[in-house]
Amino acid sequence: MSPGMLADVTATGPGAESRRAALQALDGPPFDLIVVGGGINGTGIARDAAMRGLRVLLIEKDDLGAGSTAYSTRLIHGGLRYLEFFEIGLVRESLREREILLRIAPHLVRPLPLLIPLYRSGRYPASLVRMGLVAYDALSFDKSLPNHRFLTRADALRRVPGMNPEGLRGAGLYFDAQADYPERLCVENVLSASAHGAAVLTRARAERLLVKDERVLGVEVRDLPSGRAFTVLGRLTVNATGAWVDELSGTLATPPGRMLGGTKGSHVVVDPFPGAPRDSLYFEAGADGRPMFIVPWQDRYYLIGSTDIRYEGDLDRVVAEPAEIRYFLEEANRIIVGAGLTPASVRYSYSGVRPLPYTSGTREGRITRRHILHDHAPLTGLLTVVGGKLTTYRSLAEEAVDHALRVLGRPRRRSPTGLVPLPGAAGEPGRVAEWLARERGLQVEVAERLAGLYGTRAAEVLRAAGDDPDLLRPLGGEAPTVGAELVLAFRAELAGSLADAFLRRTMTGLAGDRGLGALDAALEVGRRHLGWDAERSGSEAEEYQRALERYAPAGLPVGAGS
Repeated sequence: MSPGMLADVTATGPGAESRRAALQALDGPPFDLIVVGGGINGTGIARDAAMRGLRVLLIEKDDLGAGSTAYSTRLIHGGLRYLEFFEIGLVRESLREREILLRIAPHLVRPLPLLIPLYRSGRYPASLVRMGLVAYDALSFDKSLPNHRFLTRADALRRVPGMNPEGLRGAGLYFDAQADYPERLCVENVLSASAHGAAVLTRARAERLLVKDERVLGVEVRDLPSGRAFTVLGRLTVNATGAWVDELSGTLATPPGRMLGGTKGSHVVVDPFPGAPRDSLYFEAGADGRPMFIVPWQDRYYLIGSTDIRYEGDLDRVVAEPAEIRYFLEEANRIIVGAGLTPASVRYSYSGVRPLPYTSGTREGRITRRHILHDHAPLTGLLTVVGGKLTTYRSLAEEAVDHALRVLGRPRRRSPTGLVPLPGAAGEPGRVAEWLARERGLQVEVAERLAGLYGTRAAEVLRAAGDDPDLLRPLGGEAPTVGAELVLAFRAELAGSLADAFLRRTMTGLAGDRGLGALDAALEVGRRHLGWDAERSGSEAEEYQRALERYAPAGLPVGAGS
């Protein structure tokens, strides 16, 4: 791939004036669609709607992907366990969407082998697991991934030598996929939406829905940096705020009944440990039989999770509790003998709330992961997204925009999002790392990182560096982030703070040191290339330290475990 070829296939994101332009657009004619919520569902809806010709505004009170999207197990999966509850349609939809995401975002979504150990003491007999995997393969008849296979006890132990051999009968091996950084999926959906005319405004809170004569006319929006309030009109408003759905719908004069009943899911991140598997392990927790994962992540760490606990607390301050941390470590030590994991092994933790439909009396694991689109009739002009999962965000968006076209009286137009690659997948993303290392002389580790995060948009990182070779050198710390990535994050990817750039653009903050090893160098990039003065640099560092409080177990100070 030549430099020219790479540049030609690179999508151009919103520029430095995007925020001002979005604010100016609020004073224009009514939008066809106002999407409230910049998580994976909201950004997917914005992209689909803009690509189908609607005039779209996306608003988000924090940052793109900063809510539930950022706190998942980071799997793109068909939901093997949903077969237990006979949710055949959801499994088929998920498997179809998994295949689409592998095709339209191969730089962000990659195949992942999973091993299910089968023990004599397990809840599910081997025959039932075999039936489930056969059905899973049958429902993914259009897949590009290999079929499942069963391993003997000896083969399973050869594949995972550290696995507990006591009572082990064998294992099932099957494939799903992994999105190391779903936050980047949000960013690329927004880049595509913006390229098709959507206005995007982060740090803008929808304070209330505007209603007249049983019709929602739009939203009152407060721009958080300036404190200014705006009345924004739209023919249809979509509440895609995830776990915050009831907060926005609660601003109606006659609020609907409770729609969300979220459950808390926590995870811990650890370094490789004795006996750590090269494949993901999907197993039953010994304490309560709950499904558990040990997942290789970022090619250098392991994710262990997750819990499924009803949650009624502060949605903006969800952290893993010490009891959850102990639960993960005990279960990992049980399944991998000799792992020796202790609280000191935890680099950091994270926790979020699954935006599940509200139910009473249903066991957490049995609550459906299927999404619901609620139209609030007889009230018109409002559509609320309840539930949904990372894997099916694109099909949810397609369904929501189909509904919008009907409501707006527009001709039915097929969604292009299943066919058109996300911006970083245009061209030949598989050859980007090779080109960066060979032709541009970047360190192999840096080249592979840029290819995995940006795909063919890595050319924009090079352009952001300009003539300054220092911007293509790692900042330091555990992630080989280069300074040009920060410049790109602020100038072309809607980052408004260092926390945005580290946690949801460059992903530096998800390294084991939580980006602290790169902090000083990043602040210097801000001073030299983004115009930050001493006051701005100090406030950015303080805000980032506050953001990291969510990534420490409750009661554990930032920096502990690293």
